[in-house]
Amino acid sequence: QVQLNESGGGLVQPGGSLRLSCTGSGQPFMHYAMGWFRQAPGKEREFVAGIDWNGRNTVYTDSVKGRFTISRDNAKSTVYLQMNSLKPEDTAVYYCAAREAVDGYVGIRLFEYGNWGQGTQVTVSA
Repeated sequence: QVQLNESGGGLVQPGGSLRLSCTGSGQPFMHYAMGWFRQAPGKEREFVAGIDWNGRNTVYTDSVKGRFTISRDNAKSTVYLQMNSLKPEDTAVYYCAAREAVDGYVGIRLFEYGNWGQGTQVTVSA
């Protein structure tokens, strides 16, 4: 099992930017495809972005395309989520998740991920 720890959340004004980080430990990071999910109050947890084990394949939910970028640095055992042009509707707890890598596959469903971080709060408000 890989242990995951997110950081980088906070309060930002609409139109601002944040970069989330998620660092893994306990297992070789390159053995895992990674995903970012978010959960707003009263809503179900939803997929935001995912990346395969070597960073060649990425997937985004439609609402963040062109604004968010997922990337990873396997040497640092870290996956990032760069969030630009933030909107109030991006307010949520953001979670990173890991699943065992299968070639270039990027999962978008919650049940595909077996390892989760504790989450980091992102609040977009004036």
